[in-house]
Formats: sequence, structure tokens, C-alpha cells
Amino acid sequence: MYVISWLPQSTQFLLGKGLGRLVHRFLKKRRHIAEVNVKLCFPNLSAAQQAAMVRTNMENTGLATLETGMAWWWPQWRINRVIGSISGIEHIEAVQHSGKGVLLLVPHMLHLEMLGRILGVKQQGVGFYRPHNNALMEFFMTKGRLRSNEFLIGKRDVKGLLQALKNKKLCYYLPDQDYGRNRCEFAPFFKVADAANTTGTLLFASSKHCETLSLSGTRDAKGKYHLTILPALEHFPSDNANDDIIRVNTRMEEAIMHAPEQYMWLHRRFKTRADKDAPSYY
Repeated sequence: MYVISWLPQSTQFLLGKGLGRLVHRFLKKRRHIAEVNVKLCFPNLSAAQQAAMVRTNMENTGLATLETGMAWWWPQWRINRVIGSISGIEHIEAVQHSGKGVLLLVPHMLHLEMLGRILGVKQQGVGFYRPHNNALMEFFMTKGRLRSNEFLIGKRDVKGLLQALKNKKLCYYLPDQDYGRNRCEFAPFFKVADAANTTGTLLFASSKHCETLSLSGTRDAKGKYHLTILPALEHFPSDNANDDIIRVNTRMEEAIMHAPEQYMWLHRRFKTRADKDAPSYY
């Protein structure tokens, strides 16, 4: 990955898309998960349109592998060349100037590593993440992510993230996956009426030391990345957890719809059913 990262970006994109086509052809289990997710979320699309989105999504999945190498190893001058636009930084600064930290909600876009590296150019942040099981991969991942960000906090260190928010840090939080029935609220996500959603978002957002903003990011056809920080959610969280989760999901859906083919549809987003006896979608 390191050697490949030094190739021209256009060459890496060709290699990445080729890798994605192999994923589409041979990793049938993962392709099936993406097909189910796309069918559930976009039932208004024809079967041909759904299949086309899955194929493009698989290409973006392969490309994401090489984008990770770019994010971890590119020197700053190469990062600067692919920054298309960064807007809304003033929303982060306004919250920090008020004496609070920022809980930044981010969807699982496939180019997430590049988004974090690029946003770190303007505003360094703190990552809330799952440490890798392999110590060597953990080393590379941590070193790569800290190229333009402050530090990482393991997902079990709740107090650590709350302290970072108290210290007026910008903290990344990804609320859009299915983490199981524990600490879960069922609410609509796209066209799935009872998707499982973590209430961890509300736990952190309820801190008096932070405001909750969200990030939207896309990659255009020329290989440039565009980031938009949206203003804070007002009166959030409220005393109605379900309504709050719906507001979070709406932000995530809006961000994803800027480039739905660039989202991580390979995750079993709807594995936890509200009805425990209901058959798996997958």
C-alpha cells in the first residue's frame, strides 16, 4: 500500500476500481449485503438501477483501500492538491469560541480516512474508534490518522471522549451503523422504518460541554474532495430519544445522498430487527 501510494492519483484510481470489480465478482457475501441494503433503502429504483449502484459502490470500495494509503502516507503537498473545498469551518470555531467542544457526526463514507486527513488541515480533531485487533495494523492506522489530527480515543473510553469535549476538542463520532440491541433505539433510516440506532450519540451530545454538528463529504470525478460542516442541531438532545435519533438519521441521509455510491453499503446496517423473531434481511 505504501509503494502504491506514491503512484499518480489517476493510476491509483484505475487500480482501485479494478480491485473493486474483483470484489463485486468474487466476494459474493459482501456484494449480497450491499445489494440488500440498496434494495431496502432505494426501493423506488429499478432492479437495473440498483444493480448499477452496487457495481459502482464496489468500485468505490476497492478505491477506498488505496485512498487509505493516500491518507496515511501522502505528504502534505499532495493532500493540498486534492482539496476541492472545505466549507462551514466557522460553525466549529463558533462553538469552540463559546467555550464548548464539538461532537461532529460523520457517516461511514468509503473515503472517510481522506476526509479526516483533509479536515485536519484546517481543524485538527480527535478520533473515537475501534482499535485494530492486529498490533502492527494498529500501529500503521494510528500513525496514519495522526498525520493531521491530535489523538485517538478507544471506543470503550467514554470518559475520555467526554473529557475531550470538555476541553473544547473537535471529536469525530460515527452514529450510522448497527451496533446491536444494547443501547439501541429503533427509528427510520432511509426506507427502513425500524432500523437499529445507537443511543451513544445522545449520551455524548447530552454533555453540557459540547454542541452537535455534522459533516458531509464527497469525492468528485476529478479526484478532489469536498467537505461541508453543517450548523449545530438546535435544542439537541431533547427529552424524546426517538425524535433525536430521527434528526441524527436525517443528517446522515442528507450527507449520504450527495454521493450514495460512495457510502459503505457493505456493512450489515439492518442486522438487528425490532422483532427478535423476524428473519434476517441478509
